[in-house]
Amino acid sequence: NEGVIPTEYSMNQNYPNPFNPSTQIRFGLPEASAVTLTIYNIRGQQVRTLVNGYMQAGYLTITWDGKDAQGSLVSSGTYLYRINAGHYSATHKMVLLR
Repeated sequence: NEGVIPTEYSMNQNYPNPFNPSTQIRFGLPEASAVTLTIYNIRGQQVRTLVNGYMQAGYLTITWDGKDAQGSLVSSGTYLYRINAGHYSATHKMVLLR
């Protein structure tokens, strides 16, 4: 459904999950929005910001390569990813198996 504009904000479960070495996070924006997509460890510490900017409406897919903000591979474990877009926010869990 590329080229299709969603009717509401959404964020899908990452795929694949569990993952190694990378995973895809898909989300939908019904209108152009300021978007942040951030990865956190299970203790709530920020690991990496994948998106921080204005994005056009539509379905978008972002890939996380399992690296932190410094470019180092993170360890196996459970991570959280959170999107904030417009008035919408959602958080999902994902598992990295090295």
